[in-house]
Amino acid sequence: MFYVVSFDIVDDRVRYRVVKIIKEYGHRVQKSVFECDQLTENQFLRMKHRLEDRIDHADDSVRYYPICRDCVGKAEYSGVGELPRVLKFKVV
Repeated sequence: MFYVVSFDIVDDRVRYRVVKIIKEYGHRVQKSVFECDQLTENQFLRMKHRLEDRIDHADDSVRYYPICRDCVGKAEYSGVGELPRVLKFKVV
């Protein structure tokens, strides 16, 4: 599955740790936005659990947006960057 993960973290140290975790699962497309492609359900749940353990639930926010492959293929952007990578595959 493809996920867009965004966050708003108050503390610099916590933000650094959150970024470090998300980088293991995806790539940064904006300062607080990551695209995580080809995550299994277990990988997603592990990442989410790790992030939930790090943030301050009273002040911080992490959002997870699952996006289907068809919708990823319709993505658009303006300015610097590139479209999300969608790997095509075939089950044999």
